[in-house]
Amino acid sequence: MMLASALGFIIASLIFSLISMLIMFAMMGSLMNSFGKQESFALQNNSVLNLRLEGAIQERIAENDPFTDLVGGVPSAMGMNDIIGAIRKAKNNDKIKGIYLDTRLFMASSATLAEIRQELEDFKESGKFIVAYADTYTQSGYYLASVADKVAINPQGMLDVHGIASVPFFYKDAMQKLGIEMQLFKVGTYKSFAEPYTQTEMSEANREQVNSFITDIWKSMKADMASSRNMETAQIDSIANRFPLLKKTDFLLSQNLVDTVLYESEMKNYIRELIGIDADAKIPSATVADMKSVKTQAVKKSTNSIALLYAVGSISSGNGSNGIQDKYMVNEIEKLRKDDDIKAVVFRINSGGGSAYASEQIWKAISELKSEKPVVVSMGDMAASGGYYIACNANKIVAQPTTLTGSIGIFGMVPNFGGTLDKLGISTDVVKTNKFSDFGDVSRAFNAQEAAMMQSYVNSGYDLFLTRCADGRGMPKDSLAKYAEGRVWTGNQAKEIGLVDELGGVDEAIRIAAEMANLGKSYAVFEYPRMKSPIGEIFNKNKEELAAKTLKGYLGESYDMFMLLKNIKDQDYIQARIPYDLNIK
Repeated sequence: MMLASALGFIIASLIFSLISMLIMFAMMGSLMNSFGKQESFALQNNSVLNLRLEGAIQERIAENDPFTDLVGGVPSAMGMNDIIGAIRKAKNNDKIKGIYLDTRLFMASSATLAEIRQELEDFKESGKFIVAYADTYTQSGYYLASVADKVAINPQGMLDVHGIASVPFFYKDAMQKLGIEMQLFKVGTYKSFAEPYTQTEMSEANREQVNSFITDIWKSMKADMASSRNMETAQIDSIANRFPLLKKTDFLLSQNLVDTVLYESEMKNYIRELIGIDADAKIPSATVADMKSVKTQAVKKSTNSIALLYAVGSISSGNGSNGIQDKYMVNEIEKLRKDDDIKAVVFRINSGGGSAYASEQIWKAISELKSEKPVVVSMGDMAASGGYYIACNANKIVAQPTTLTGSIGIFGMVPNFGGTLDKLGISTDVVKTNKFSDFGDVSRAFNAQEAAMMQSYVNSGYDLFLTRCADGRGMPKDSLAKYAEGRVWTGNQAKEIGLVDELGGVDEAIRIAAEMANLGKSYAVFEYPRMKSPIGEIFNKNKEELAAKTLKGYLGESYDMFMLLKNIKDQDYIQARIPYDLNIK
């Protein structure tokens, strides 16, 4: 019986292995077939760049490969660097006559929008056309479309211009029902990260800062739209107060929001007229993805190179490439410091912060890099709290007018699940060798002495944060303290108070870096860290990284909160960050 069972197991294992091999070979055959079917894109004369924006626009995304189509489930996203690269190539390529801007349902923050819009404005200097069309313009979509020479809309279309609001959620009462208490230790009147867990509404200080920065963001956006449409900013506010999303297209025409009302087929005929082809001819076009394969003058790494180093996501302790993990980022910075061909570094930061400890490690690495070659920070959507910590010591800081930055303050937040355990009828006990052996035990609240120790530790961390920023910005510590307290500022406001040096995008930061390194106009720019393709991730030795990326795909925006709880569990008690979800609409 035992021999028969063993023999059966062996036979079953062999059959299973054979089937697995057949499936693997089938997948590999399909993969190779996908590779074989890929055709290189050939740009035709009289082409139009079909700038169709959809999904989430991120700083940059990994290169797709055929394996992505096999596994499926990859979230839709576009890289801002790819979009800008496509527009720039279109400007300089004689085969492209203009841009057809098609803004669908996409997600992008105000600073990312500003970066793309500036590139579109620069494109117009070539004399080529930009036309925009949509069935429905979101406010973000219209902000970009307003720069077009002609803005068209479907006769039954909709257009949204409503201003900006912030609608945060508060979980204190829900957590009380679950028996969870968040123990908070912070420095900074405006440090609002923990408010959703400790309050039921905004504090007055937080309401003041949110009102300040959303008002300034809206001021920049409406000024841009008004300038492009030959209107006054007061007109934009007047229109927003009438909520045009629910108005007929006649209203949109009368208010000069759009130039014409067309069906999509009529819009395509208009494009045919612009590029001078027959009415029934197919419009030669190229997408953002197509433009990646359009060749430009070959750029080789030379002895005059600038590194564009990306730091995107939450700051944490670790050695992975997911988010901004201190050991991984420090290693990347060290490689750039030792590379004699790299003459300057543009540090592109898009982060709301994270671990104060990890931020300090990256700050130190940037300080050492700065001692050997110029470092210019380019701020994306946000470079706040820990994101500002790692930026403050650069030679120069460049931000978009609508970038969110500052938030110089820290906090510690430790959950107490004692109430939850009581509700479940669970009790705990302890045996310990020393007084603080069970420090941080989440089954009970801190006692008075432990709480005082935690607050003292947070105070010390805040003082160090202030020192780093004051030294980096060349400001007296007491002067900088007036702009700290955890307060969030826009890029516009930050420039006025000395937290940033210049307003602009990545290109402006690169220009400044080249100037500081005395490179003239003869230099090449290369992006770091190198991004892995999805198939590369499968063979990544760091399985934790692959698991993190998979988890992020499932959790979406909730991933950052999950990681915060994980970091607290891993003893990263002290955090320098702004709220994950500012809920700006």
